[in-house]
Amino acid sequence: MVSSIQTNMDNLQDPGASPNAMVVDAPEEHVVEPNGTESEDVAIINPPDQMETDTLLASDYEAMKAHVLQPLAEEPRILDDQVHTWTIENWRACPKKEHGPIFYAGGYPWRILLFPFGNNVLDQCSIYLEHGFEPNNIPEDWSCCVQFALVLWNKNHPHIFFQHSAHHRFTKEESDWGFTRFLETRKMFNTVWENFDRPLIENDCANISAYVRVVEDETGVLWHNFNNYDSKKETGYVGLKNQGATCYLNSLLQSLYFTNAFRKAIYQIPTQHDESMTNSAYTLQRLFYQLQTSNTAVGTAELTKSFGWETRHIFEQQDVQELSRKLMERMEEKMKGTELEKVLPEMFSGKIKTYISCINVPYESSRIEDFWDVQLNVSGNENLLDSFQDYIQVEKLDGDNQYFAGDEYKLQDANKGVIFQSFPDVLHLQLKRFEYDIQRDAMMKINDRYEFPEEFDASPYLDKDADRSEPWEYQLHGVLVHSGDLNAGHYYAFLKPNKEGWWYKYDDDKVTKATKREVLEENFGGPYKLPNGQVRPLAGKKGPLMRPNSAYMLVYIRKSRLDKILCPVTDADTPPHLQKRFEEEYAAREARRKEREEQHLYLGVKAITEATFQQHGATDLTNFDATPDQDPAAPRFYRVLRSASMKDVVAQIAADLEQDPKRIRLWIMVNRQNKTIRPDQPVMDLRPTAEDTYNRAAAHRDQALRVWVEVAEEVNAEGNAVWPTYGGLANGVVVKNDLILLFLKWFDPEAQALKGIGHVYVGKERKVEELIPIIMKKMNWEKLESDEKIQMWEEIKPNMIEALKGKQTLKAAELQDGDIICFQRMKDRKSKLSLGDKSERHSADDAKSLDRAEDAREYYDFLLNKRTVAFRPHPQKCDAEAYPPFEMVLNGKISYDRLSEKVGEKLGVEPTHLRFYTVNASSNGPRTAVKRQNQTLHNILVPAGYGQLNMNQRNDALFFEVLDMSLAELDTKKSIRLTLLSEGITKEEQFDILVPKNGQVSDLIECLIKKAKLPTEGEAGPMRIYEISNHKFFRELTREYAVISINDYATVIAERIPPEDAEITDPSHFISVFQYHVEPSRTHGIPFRFLLKEGEKFVDTKKRLEKRIGLKGKSFEKIKFAVVKRSHFSRPQYLTDDDILWDLAEQDDCLGMDHPDRTRFLRNGAGDLFLKG
Repeated sequence: MVSSIQTNMDNLQDPGASPNAMVVDAPEEHVVEPNGTESEDVAIINPPDQMETDTLLASDYEAMKAHVLQPLAEEPRILDDQVHTWTIENWRACPKKEHGPIFYAGGYPWRILLFPFGNNVLDQCSIYLEHGFEPNNIPEDWSCCVQFALVLWNKNHPHIFFQHSAHHRFTKEESDWGFTRFLETRKMFNTVWENFDRPLIENDCANISAYVRVVEDETGVLWHNFNNYDSKKETGYVGLKNQGATCYLNSLLQSLYFTNAFRKAIYQIPTQHDESMTNSAYTLQRLFYQLQTSNTAVGTAELTKSFGWETRHIFEQQDVQELSRKLMERMEEKMKGTELEKVLPEMFSGKIKTYISCINVPYESSRIEDFWDVQLNVSGNENLLDSFQDYIQVEKLDGDNQYFAGDEYKLQDANKGVIFQSFPDVLHLQLKRFEYDIQRDAMMKINDRYEFPEEFDASPYLDKDADRSEPWEYQLHGVLVHSGDLNAGHYYAFLKPNKEGWWYKYDDDKVTKATKREVLEENFGGPYKLPNGQVRPLAGKKGPLMRPNSAYMLVYIRKSRLDKILCPVTDADTPPHLQKRFEEEYAAREARRKEREEQHLYLGVKAITEATFQQHGATDLTNFDATPDQDPAAPRFYRVLRSASMKDVVAQIAADLEQDPKRIRLWIMVNRQNKTIRPDQPVMDLRPTAEDTYNRAAAHRDQALRVWVEVAEEVNAEGNAVWPTYGGLANGVVVKNDLILLFLKWFDPEAQALKGIGHVYVGKERKVEELIPIIMKKMNWEKLESDEKIQMWEEIKPNMIEALKGKQTLKAAELQDGDIICFQRMKDRKSKLSLGDKSERHSADDAKSLDRAEDAREYYDFLLNKRTVAFRPHPQKCDAEAYPPFEMVLNGKISYDRLSEKVGEKLGVEPTHLRFYTVNASSNGPRTAVKRQNQTLHNILVPAGYGQLNMNQRNDALFFEVLDMSLAELDTKKSIRLTLLSEGITKEEQFDILVPKNGQVSDLIECLIKKAKLPTEGEAGPMRIYEISNHKFFRELTREYAVISINDYATVIAERIPPEDAEITDPSHFISVFQYHVEPSRTHGIPFRFLLKEGEKFVDTKKRLEKRIGLKGKSFEKIKFAVVKRSHFSRPQYLTDDDILWDLAEQDDCLGMDHPDRTRFLRNGAGDLFLKG
């Protein structure tokens, strides 16, 4: 059993000590890594062949070496072979662990490690090979790749032996490797060994021979476990992180990155004025710069986000060729109008001529097109050159297939084909490894062996008139590989970054050196070959074992342009703004890292100041969740050392406010039972630390210390503050007098705004009306008019605003430190000093009153019910350019009609012509239309019983639709979702048609023609409407059919009636056609009615079907047609070209089209590949 012993070398010096960690293996296992997982790459066991071992002697070291050290699949160069034999005397008397003598192989010391009675396993002998370095003398970063075998044999009878073989990469960390279950002890002693007449261990003596073959580690990663592997350190390059299934993207990006001229061109795209993460050119520049400068693998999330991809897109593998083309198109768009406009076409684009040339007359028809890659057939070709020859092969048009060469030459024999006019400097070759298998009716991967050269001459495939002033010789630069099958696979790339030097393998985040054998032979595909050249058989099955990995894309560079394409890219080539941005981001990251590391040393302080309170226009004194950079009313934030004294904290805040620290006093903010946050008492002792003060603050629910900053209005002769309350006596005692700290807010009805004014100290026994002079002074109001009064309320909590009585004392009104009084200047014909007991309330039913608060209590009610609603145009039913999205702050109590008025006023449309839709919280798409009834905005956004049923609805957004008619008129219409077929059945367009409820199908057709802007029936022919159900034809609707009777759950189809159908009125001449895959029950697509013709062979029927369906070429040829009986249990009767459908089809039979549902990929997955940014 192969296993590793993880030990420290000190223990190994003591024969009686046990290793620190041993791996216990299950008896049936044969290959085990240190972590206990199976891996063919770590060790290969070669069981002895009984026929060979009968004549083999363990003492014949050369013969035994050939037997136990079989050729390796990797075929590394052999550096040294050594054989060492250790004789064990008195086996049963050996200690638990025993070391053999040191011997040398490959210039390094080795020894055998023996556990005579097992390494933490019962009834087993354990034998290992380990290096023999002294613990402190192991070279740093030492490694040695060794193929070895351990042979246990009878020293007197060498034909009796037992052996195991393995290979391993020995390192400082993995110092030993071998076999935990080398052999069961019961088989070693006192038992006749297999077919011989004596035991393996005889007279308690035996020999152990170690056959050690040191092989060259050419790439530095032979048999590497890649634990703690550093790509940058080992190769100088870094990989790309795989987001989910983006290995195909990573392989292409690495290929383009090492096309240095392309990288330089990308750097030159002007992005300094559009450093947006939605700009794919900018994110590609960022990616390339990081690949150039980073020490670790780089992420591609920024790039894929700029493509507009969502999470589901990064978990779906796409076609690399299509991705390459779309990426090139997008970069070409970014370069338009700049000096780079022709760079990409010159680098990647060649020209190809498609021609038909007459043989006997001087007539040729041809066109020349650009190409960005060449798709070459793998199937039927042995190598790349064969594929090129196949690509340009000439087809002869003769006999019945003659070419019409115009009126002058008529029908002529001709040659048809393609020929290359020129090849690009960088030639991308797509190998068609995936093809449609008509027998399996599915796409399949072609695993055939297909060779490609390191260099080739492309001139044989050029037109005779092509420019040959330079050789058309190409050198291989990149091999993009797919490993796996069609449904599951992995992509990686082999690239040669420089003209000369190593190849490297780029496998997502890992980069390793690669040999030419890995690049070429191992990616030709086909069957595995043994080192002796024979094909490796597939265990238990007929046929060879096929390689899962093969090249699917090749990148060649024209040899004469190698220096141009692989030009060096230096820091000077990278955009300065890009370098500056990364320097800024690095500095910010370092600052955040340092802040995180030191976070435990600091405490946050959130401070309300007079200035922030005056900016606050809502309830309480501030919003502690707001940030100062976004909200001027947010508390100021200070980062202080936890160990700092409160004196230091006061000094820091005073310096920020440009005040004398002696004039600053901090009040601790506390959470009251009514869920408000108010000042409780001042911090008078400044000796405790900030952390102690934070811990003593009662009922704090914030990670920061929350304070209100008071600035003294008076100072004494020494410059110390004179505080109205909680003043300190000479003996240090703090005294609380009867003054109360109150905060004042002013409601301005004209501005419809609430504003903090400041704070005042008032005695408890003072009356409420005595606050009026203080307010007048604070507001700089000289006097009140005869018909004015000042009305005051206490803000107890957001939903509890109580009017104050003028004659009541503050104590009777139960006012205390930190309470808030809101006041308002109002008209009053009775008395200017009336403090208004309860003011008249406006009815909430009056929609207009909800737009404007007449007094502070109404405004507080508005704040309580205020909702910020995002309005978006309906994606399918509204023009986003004409009506862009917007936000409005609205009272949640307004009615549907008032909501329509407000939104209509914003959009400039009639409120009666608006319809609203709720928003799906998961998809952010429209959910359901909002019914116009007696409900408020709050009820619309948060419906009654808001629970599991409505949790998928957003409560802060609505979609809107601008209608062509009023909602009242809309109630007289029926909405019908209709699918228009405009090109056979291949093109579907969805329309929502509004038809009068008392209308007929003829009215529906007229409305469709108007909405879809179609030619009239008089111009382009009559139309018909039919219903389908479960992808089968249900019924055709007559023109007189009432639209009110159309089934809401059926799919309604509209199409032009084909001219040949219009002439036939007998329904028995038509057959229903539907689509399915394999089983008639697996229906899909759009069904239709098709005209039968008496006596017509199916070969001719198919021509009419091809025209009727709208599919052409191979797409149509893949369809199998069958007559399907009405019975669910009958098998389809597949048709041949000589069948006559008229004779075979009976009444109620259908014609089935058997082919895969190509649209399922669009429904279930990401659909077509797209790049947005």
